[in-house]
Amino acid sequence: MFHFSSATVPLLKNTLRAEKRMKTNSTQVSYFTLSAYFDTGLLKYLYFMIVMCLYILIVCANVFLIVVICMNRSLHEPMYMFLCSLFVNELYGSSGLFPFLLTQILSDIHTVSASLCFLQIFCVYSYVCVQFSTLAVMSYDRYLAICSPLQYNTHMTSGKVVLLIAVTWLPSFVAVSMTTYLSASLQLCGNTIHEVYCVNYSIVKLACSDTRVNNIYGLIVSAFFIFGPLIVILYTYMRILKVCFSGSKQTRQKAVTTCTPHLASLLNFSFGVCFEILQSRFDMKAVDSVLHIVLSLYFLTCQPLFNPVMYGLNMSNIRVMCKRMLLL
Repeated sequence: MFHFSSATVPLLKNTLRAEKRMKTNSTQVSYFTLSAYFDTGLLKYLYFMIVMCLYILIVCANVFLIVVICMNRSLHEPMYMFLCSLFVNELYGSSGLFPFLLTQILSDIHTVSASLCFLQIFCVYSYVCVQFSTLAVMSYDRYLAICSPLQYNTHMTSGKVVLLIAVTWLPSFVAVSMTTYLSASLQLCGNTIHEVYCVNYSIVKLACSDTRVNNIYGLIVSAFFIFGPLIVILYTYMRILKVCFSGSKQTRQKAVTTCTPHLASLLNFSFGVCFEILQSRFDMKAVDSVLHIVLSLYFLTCQPLFNPVMYGLNMSNIRVMCKRMLLL
C-alpha cells in the first residue's frame, strides 16, 4: 500500500483540481475574439469607405479582364487561360477577406464564430496555394514558349492546359481541407486571436492538446505548395536566361515582355506571404500596430489589384482588347 504524509494530500488535491480545470477549459470554442482591432471612433466609417472602394476596384478589374479574355478568341491561348485562372483566384481570395473585414470595421464587438473562422482559413490558405501553383505553371508555360517555340503547340495542348489548371486548384483545396480539419479538431484553452482575420497558426498556438501533427503537416504543405513552386520558377527562369543570353535580340525582347509582369507578381506576392509568416511566428511588438495590420493584409489586398494592373498594362494583346471593349 502507498502511504501519503499530511502535507502530500493537499498537494495531490490541488493537482487534481488543476487537471480538472484544464480539461474543463480545453474545449471546442464556439467563437473567437479578434484583438488586433482598436477603437477608431468615427474614423471607422472612413476606413470602411476606403476598404469598400478597394474591394470594388479589385472586383471590377479582375472581372473585366476575365471577360476580355473569355470573349476574345484571339486570347484563347494557354498563357491567357492561365492568366484567367489567376484572376479568378484573386476574386476568390479577396472575397474570403473583404466582406468579413468590412463587417468587422463597423462592428463594436470583434468576434467571429468558429465555423466562419475556419471557413476563412480555408479560403485564405487555399488562395495562397493556388496562387503559387498558378505562378509556377505560368513560368513553365513561358519556359516552353521561349526555349522550345517550335514544339510549343505540341507540348501545350488544350487538354494539357485544362489538366494544369486542375492541378493548381484541386490539390490545393484537398491539402488545405486537411489543414483546416486538423486545426478544428484541436482542444483549445483560449479564444483570442491577435489578428484582424483568422490565421491558422494563431489558433494552433491556443491549443492545449498535442500539435505535432499540425506542425509537421503544415511544414509538408508549405514545402509542397510554396517552396516547390518557387523551385520550379527558379529552374525555368534559369533556363530562360540561358536561352536569352545565347539567343537573338528578338528573343530577349520577347522574354522581357512576357516575363516582367510574372516576376513582378511573384516578388510582390512572396514579400506579402513571407511577412505574414514571420509576423505570425515571431514577436513583432517593435512594429507599430497600424503598420502591422497593413502589412499582414498586404498579400490579400494589394496582390489582387497589382496583377490586373501589371498584366493589363504590360501585355499588348490584353491592352489592345481592353481598348476595343471600352470604346464600343
